[in-house]
Order: sequence, then structure tokens, then C-alpha cells
Amino acid sequence: MKISLLFFFVSTLALAQTNLKIYDIIDAVSEERLKQDVKTLANFGTRHTLSDTVSKTRGIGAARRWIKSQFEGISKECNGCLEVFYQKDLVKKGANDRITKDVMVVNVVAIQRGTTYPNRYIIMSGDIDSRVTDPNDFISNAPGANDNATGMAGAIEAARILSQYTFESSIIYVGLSGEEQGLFGGKGLAQYAKDKQWDVIGVLNNDMIGNISGVDGVIDNRTFRIFSEPVPPTETEKERNARRFYGGEVDGISRQLARYTYKTTKTYMPEMNPMMVYRLDRFGRGGHHRPFNDAGFPGIRIMEAHENYTQQHQDIRTEDGIDYGDTFEHVNFGYTKKLTAVNAITMANLASAPPAPTTVEIGGIVEPSVRLKWSSVKGAKGYKIYWRDTTSPTWDRSRYVGDLTEFTLEGIVIDNFFFGIASVSEDGYESVVVFPNKILRN
Repeated sequence: MKISLLFFFVSTLALAQTNLKIYDIIDAVSEERLKQDVKTLANFGTRHTLSDTVSKTRGIGAARRWIKSQFEGISKECNGCLEVFYQKDLVKKGANDRITKDVMVVNVVAIQRGTTYPNRYIIMSGDIDSRVTDPNDFISNAPGANDNATGMAGAIEAARILSQYTFESSIIYVGLSGEEQGLFGGKGLAQYAKDKQWDVIGVLNNDMIGNISGVDGVIDNRTFRIFSEPVPPTETEKERNARRFYGGEVDGISRQLARYTYKTTKTYMPEMNPMMVYRLDRFGRGGHHRPFNDAGFPGIRIMEAHENYTQQHQDIRTEDGIDYGDTFEHVNFGYTKKLTAVNAITMANLASAPPAPTTVEIGGIVEPSVRLKWSSVKGAKGYKIYWRDTTSPTWDRSRYVGDLTEFTLEGIVIDNFFFGIASVSEDGYESVVVFPNKILRN
């Protein structure tokens, strides 16, 4: 019995390797700082994309200048470790029915350069802008406390914490504008990334991370949703045809990022209940990860599980005893703290890991074993093979095989499982799992 328990204990540790640094990051997230930042953002009155840009106290101009000042202050504390700048694009009147005048859509970007892979980027975004019932009303008060001052405050708080560490890859903290008018900020930054030839390996879009009391009557401060599309819209016809025979319908790059976030959360924050939702976004709706997906980058949306629609996109008013409006008092900051920590540890793990293999080959048709071969990754100390039932949403089985680039899993039939490969650092940090993208011929 003692031997069995010891074997179970050692096996469990091997499957869920942890690093004390990640626990320190969780502990460092401040509920009070998040509360103060959301309060400041809500107090700008409105942050509508077309609102005042001159006032020092009201409108999106004042808000983005304050956000930039926060990133600059954080950079000062870490000896200039953040590159802070505006990334902006002019959107002309008539671009859609929500752009009623020419407007400069301005994003606030802070880059923390990686020490080994400075051109590999993990991005955490929040939205700067807010709105009321009429999407074209840029005058009325639209505090946007939950939607989306919480996501913006989370990105600032993550910058405060992670800037105290160094990472192999670069991390970007960004406030995106123009979300409510048509995802223009995300489109602009995604194009900027392509023009600069950034290797974007993950976008964590945080949009509403502060509500625990849903319109459905459910109160839940542990569950959150991770939205991800199944396969990239940029895939080729050849890739689509291959999927019919080899699988991969739910194994695109964004879905693997969602699984990575899920696994990281369950490993380090087991009290949380991450819920992977197998769709791009909420039914018929959109978020700022979508423009990055459109550009071929992996991106997911992290948000509350239970929404209250009386507090979204509403004029501030009271009707039939119901208080409408996205105001400060409705935000649960303990929950915002938890989801900020989810982002921070996901980025810390991914930014500490070596790159994923670019090529993974698989073979084993009509064989009693599965053969895998993958490209070598500079900086990886080893590799881990993952597999799962074809109906399972998560990678449930794994085997670390050391510093090899090919391996045969004996006694496992290829038809019954899906497989993938992750690279592993000397400290145990893992890349995102890569689904096979090539057939291994005999």
C-alpha cells in the first residue's frame, strides 16, 4: 500500500509540475489596486470612442492619457522595462453606421521585452471604450465599470506584477479602443503586428471580468468562460481537406491556447472553474480577440460566466425597481482579482517556455502503436507527448520523453485518440501543445 501511494504521489507531481514563482504572482495581485483603477476609469464619465479627447477629466482622451501614465509609472519602477507608446489609426466617417465622424482610434501599448525571444509576444488586452444604449451616443455618462474598466484594470495590474520578473518571450499589455464601434482597435494592432512581423503566440482578450451575479439568478465567483474558435479562418483548402481524414476539427491554435489557459488555471488555482466554450464568442456577438484570429494569430476571450444584461450597454436609470447601467457598485473586485491572476500566470508560464515545435508528424495507420516525430526547438530541454480521447476537451494523458525528436507509443491505437507535442524548458515550463500537421510516412 505504501508503494502504491508513493507511486501515485510521484505520478501526480509529474503531471502537475509547479513553480513557486507562479504562486508568488497569484499572491501579488491586489484587489485594492484593481478597485482604484476601475474607479478612476469609471470617473472619466464616458470613454466612448467618439467622445472628448481634449478634456483632462472627461472622455476617452483623458482615459487613454491616464492609462499611458500608469504604464509609464510602472516602467519607471522597473528601470525602463516597458516600451510605452500609442498605436493609432484614422477611421473615416461612414466606415460603418457607428462611425458618425472621422476618429483617431488610439491604443495604449506597453511591451516588456523577452530576454531570449524578443520577437515572440503574448498579449493581454482590455478595452478602453464604453457606451450606453445608443451606440452612437458619445455624450451621455457611460462609466463602463465592468465593460470594460475591469479588463483594462486587469491589464495594468498584470503589468505591475509581471514587470518585476524577466521572461524568455515578450509580453504586451494593451488598452484597445474602438471595440464598441466595430473592433477597430484590435484590427489596427493586429495589422501593426503583421507589418512588424511579430510572432504573436497568444492573445488573451479580457472583456468583462467583474460580475458574479447573472441575469439568470446564478451567483458564482469561481467560474469563468474561455471562448476560442476551433480552427483559424486563415487555414488553407489543403488543411481543410486533411482534417476530414486525420482529425483536428477542435484543435486549432486558439483552441490549444484555451486548453493551455485551462490547464494552467487548474494546476495553480484549483479553486477556480474555467469553462471552455467551443465558439469564437458569445452567440452572434464579437470581441477584440477576433481581429487577431482573422490575421491568423491565436486568441481567446476570458470573461465572467454569468452576465447581467441590465448592466451592459444601458442608459443609467431606474425602471420597475431595477437599476440599469454599468456602474462601479456592481463590480465584484475579488472576482476581478482572480481572473487577473488567471491571465498573469498564463502569460508567465507561456513567456517562460521555449517555442513550440513548428512541425509535428504522426504515423501508425493499421499499426498497434503511434509514431511521432517533431522539429527540434532551440532552448528546449525536452518534450512531452500529450494524448486524449477524441471526445475529451482537454489533454488528459502525457508522457515526458526527454530530449528526443521522435518516439513510438507502444500499444496505443492511433484511431482512438488525438495527439500533440509540447516543448519543455529546464525549469519545467511548457509550450502550447501542437497538433500534428504532417503525416509520417513509412
